Amino acid sequence: MPRRNAPRLNLPGDALNVTTSTLSLTVADVDASCEFFCTHLGYQVAMAADGFASLTRGDATADIVLLCRGSEVLPAGQRDRQADGLIFALTVTGLDAEERRLREAGAPITMPLREEPWGERLFQLTDPNGIVVQLVEWATPDEPAQTGEPAQTDEPAQTDEPAVRVISPAGENVTDSPNARMTGLAAPSRGSTELSTWAVEMESGQTGPEHSISREQVWTVTAGVLQVTCAGRTEKITAGQTFVLPPDVLRQVHAPQAAEAHVAMRSDGVASVPGTEGTRILPWAQ
Repeated sequence: MPRRNAPRLNLPGDALNVTTSTLSLTVADVDASCEFFCTHLGYQVAMAADGFASLTRGDATADIVLLCRGSEVLPAGQRDRQADGLIFALTVTGLDAEERRLREAGAPITMPLREEPWGERLFQLTDPNGIVVQLVEWATPDEPAQTGEPAQTDEPAQTDEPAVRVISPAGENVTDSPNARMTGLAAPSRGSTELSTWAVEMESGQTGPEHSISREQVWTVTAGVLQVTCAGRTEKITAGQTFVLPPDVLRQVHAPQAAEAHVAMRSDGVASVPGTEGTRILPWAQ
């Protein structure tokens, strides 16, 4: 949604003397959010106690207070709520450098850098409790030509970016879990802007956890056989076949024999596991 600083108006509320602004967030894990904001966004702990932390940053518009879900200091009707789905937007300078710094630091970037038609450039991170932090910078429009017409040129636009990005599997992009091995291929940290792809290897008898993903996934089995249970129905997929998993539907993948597959998904997809709170990023897709 477009946002700009509104022009200054003389309103009755001008009598209100605001000395500071604080955003209070109720989360399941105060320490996890505290580490996220301090590690990646430069906040500092001003005060902390059991189930509580107050964070500040000198140049930020708002301080942050983190309260543990269920805390008795909250009104009874608010104790079971949490900040999942909230978007905390920070307008910054040097957005490209910030995105590069956070990506190289392994920060959970869940929406890659993009520019909206109205000139807003932004990308998003999601903390372990589901708080979405959006870093924003406004694009500077090009100066119009003196004639009032757009400048014309016969030369093609020059760019330092290669026309084709070639990505090779690398050991640092491999994630081993008790259920499978994931090798990250295309991802925002490795050259893509919209999609992530990765390879999955499962040994005979391995079964992944029951979970859902916020984005559609397309799987192509390249070797062996997979059994996929989705929305209560089980399908057997063999090498050479492709299957599509819809978003936000419980699924579980089992390998009755050793199997390999390639997966494609929008890069901002996150996982949810029944019985746990919040969402989880997919490190191999970042």
